[in-house]
Amino acid sequence: MTRSTIIYTHTDEAPALATYSLLPVVQAYASQAGVDVTKRDISLAGRIIAAFPEYLAEDQRIDDELAELGRDVLTPEANIIKLPNVSASVPQLKTAVTELQSKGFAVPDYPEDPTTDKEVETLTRYRRILGSAVNPVLRQGNSDRRAPASVKNYARSHPHRMGAWSSESRTNIAHMDSGDFRSTEQSAVMAQAGSLRVELMGDDGTTTELRAPISVLAGEVVDAAVMRVGDLRTFLDRQIARAADVGVLFSIHLKATMMKVSDPIIFGHVVRAFFPGTFAAYGQVLADAGLRPNDGWGAILDGLPALADGDAIRASFELELVAGPDLAMVDSDRGITNLHVPSDVIVDASMPAMIRSSGHMWGPDGTEQDTLAVIPDSSYAGVYQVVVDDCRAHGAFDPSTMGSVPNVGLMAQAAEEYGSHDKTFEIPTTGSVRVTDESGKIVFEVPVAAGDVFRMCQTKDVPIRDWVKLAVARARATGDPAVFWLDEGRAHDANLIAKVRRYLGDHDTDGLRIEILAPVAAAALSLERIRRGENTISVTGNVLRDYLTDLFPIMELGTSAKMLSVVPLIEGGGLFETGAGGSAPKHVQQLLQENYLRWDSLGEFLALAVSFEHLADRSGNSRAQVLADTLDRATERLLNEDRSPSRKLGGIDNRGSHFYLALYWAQELAAQTGDAGLASAFTDLATRLADNEEAIVGELLAVQGSPVDIGGYYLPDEALAALVMRPSATFNEALATLH
Repeated sequence: MTRSTIIYTHTDEAPALATYSLLPVVQAYASQAGVDVTKRDISLAGRIIAAFPEYLAEDQRIDDELAELGRDVLTPEANIIKLPNVSASVPQLKTAVTELQSKGFAVPDYPEDPTTDKEVETLTRYRRILGSAVNPVLRQGNSDRRAPASVKNYARSHPHRMGAWSSESRTNIAHMDSGDFRSTEQSAVMAQAGSLRVELMGDDGTTTELRAPISVLAGEVVDAAVMRVGDLRTFLDRQIARAADVGVLFSIHLKATMMKVSDPIIFGHVVRAFFPGTFAAYGQVLADAGLRPNDGWGAILDGLPALADGDAIRASFELELVAGPDLAMVDSDRGITNLHVPSDVIVDASMPAMIRSSGHMWGPDGTEQDTLAVIPDSSYAGVYQVVVDDCRAHGAFDPSTMGSVPNVGLMAQAAEEYGSHDKTFEIPTTGSVRVTDESGKIVFEVPVAAGDVFRMCQTKDVPIRDWVKLAVARARATGDPAVFWLDEGRAHDANLIAKVRRYLGDHDTDGLRIEILAPVAAAALSLERIRRGENTISVTGNVLRDYLTDLFPIMELGTSAKMLSVVPLIEGGGLFETGAGGSAPKHVQQLLQENYLRWDSLGEFLALAVSFEHLADRSGNSRAQVLADTLDRATERLLNEDRSPSRKLGGIDNRGSHFYLALYWAQELAAQTGDAGLASAFTDLATRLADNEEAIVGELLAVQGSPVDIGGYYLPDEALAALVMRPSATFNEALATLH
C-alpha cells in the first residue's frame, strides 16, 4: 500500500494540550489506511526557539517548521490540519521568552527600544513572530467556512442559550467618521510588475526610506491609508464622555494580535485617553521606566512598585478611574478591565459575545450592563451596529430556527489588511509619505503628522480570481445567494468590485443569485434572511472573513469552534483549519487548577474528515475515503449522544470526548461494508472499547478535581503533558493493539 501523509500542527494552549490526547487516536486509525499523520511545531515557543539557534546548545535547537510548512503549501500534495495558535501580543511574547529562559533556553530578551545593531536585528526576528505570523505563511488559498449539516442540525435541536434583548437597550457601536483608515484610504491597481519605494518626506527637509522596496505584480491592488492620531484622540475623548453621559460601560474592541503593529498603538492611545491627567503628569516617568500604554494598563500597574513615584501614580490612576465611565471588565472578580491587556479583548470574539449576551458586557460590580463598544476604524464597525439595531428591534436570534451565513473569504497570499504588518509605521515627524514606482512616478502621497499610523496593503490578482471562482462554486453547490460585501465608496473595494465584475464573466452564473452590496447593506440582508431560516453566503475580504466567521457561528452554534474551515490551496493542496482559539487560555487555567479541559475538539474532528476526503480524492486511497465517511458518522453520533465536553467538573471533558469519538469511529469502521480488511482491523478494537467503556470513563473522571503540573505554559514538558492528557491506562492499552 502506498503511504500518504497528513501534517498535524502542534500549536499552543488548549488546542496543544488536546493534541496530546487526540493525535495518538488519529495516528493509530490512519495507519490502518496507509496514512501517516506527522506533527509539525508552529507553537509560539517553537517559533522563538527556531528563530535564535546561535544562542542555544546543539540539543536545544529545532528546525523552523513553519518555514517548512510554508514551502509545503506551495505543492499539490499539501494536506495540513491547522489548529489555532497564539497570535502573540508583545506582553505574551515577553512572557513566553521569560518562560523559555527559565527552562535554560538562552534566547535574548525582547528589546523594547533597541540601541545597537544587534538589538535591532533581534527585534526584527521577534517582530516576525509577533501577531499573525503563522496564517499569512500557510494560507496560500482562500477560505471556505461553513457549519456542517450535522453541527447545524444539532444546534437546531439543542439550541444554546441566548440573552434576551430589550428595545430599551442603550448598547451601541462607536466609530470614527474621518481621519481613520477607511476615510483616508487610497488604492491603485498595478499596471505592471515592479517595485514600490516608500519614503517619509519630512517638513524639515529630511527623506527617510521607511522600508525596503515592495515587490508588486501586474494587476495587484495596492492601498495606502493613515490613522490620524489627532482625530483618533478627539474621537476617544468624545466617546469616553458619551459613555459617562449615557451611563453605559466603555469598552474598546481591537485586534492587537492580528493587527500587530497598528492596533497596539491605537490601544495605547485609548489607555492615555482614559487617564489623561495621569499621563500628563507622569507620562515621561512611565516612558523612562519602559512602561508603555501600548502594552496595556495592567503592564503599567505591574511596573509601578519599582518606581519612586509608584504610589502617587497608582493613586492618580485610581482617581481618574472613579471619575470616568465604568469600564467593561474581562474579569470582574480579579479587577481585570478592558484596558488591562491589549490581547484580552479581540473584536471578532468580543463583539459577538456581547451581542449574544443581550448587548451586555460585565461591569466592575460583576453585573451585566449596556455598553458603548468603541471600534475606531469605520471600515467594518457599521456591521456590528446593524446587528445591534436588529436585535433591539426584533429580539435575540433563535438558534433552533435561524439560517446560516457561510463565508468565502479572500485571504490568500496575505491579502488586504492582515498583510500590512511589514508596511505599517508610526510616523515620527510631520510631512508626507510618498510611494513611487520604479520610474519615479508617484502612486500615493499621504500627508502625515507625528504619531500618525500609516499602513499599506497588497492584494494580488491571482487570489482575487480564485476567490470569485470559489464563490461561484459554493453558490452553485448550495443554491444559496452569494453576496460580495464590498463598498463602492471605499477606495480598495471599488477596485475589487471592478475585478469581481470582470472575473464573474469567466463563469457560468445562470440561475445563480450573486450580488455586490456594501457591508452594512449585506449585513442587513443576511440578518433578514437568517430570521426566515434562510442561508446567505457572505463573500468577503480578509478581515471581514475573520469577523463574520465568529459573529454568525456564535449566534447560530454558540461557538465558532464548530465551523468547518477549508482552505483549497491555489496550487492544489488542502489546508484544513479547526476553528477559533479565543477561549483557549481560560481552558488551560482550568486544567492546571482542576485537571479538567473543557476544550471542544469538534473542529479537529470536522477538519480531519475533509482532510481524509481530500487525500482520497488526490491520491486514490479508497481507505482514506472510508476513514472520512466513518468519521463523519461518528462525529454526528457524538453530538447526538451529547458526548462533547461537559460545562462542569464531574462530566466528561476533552479527553472523554476523544474516547467516545474513538469508540464510535471504531464501531463505524467495523460495521462498514466497503472494505472488509479495514472492517476486520477495527472489529476487535470496537469490541474492546465498548466492553471497557465504564472502566475507561471511570479512569478519566477519577483524575478530575486536583491541580496538575504540565511543566510550562508556552512550552509544556512533553512527558508531563502526555501523562496528564492520557490518564486512562485501559484506553491507551486498547489503542495500542492497532499498532
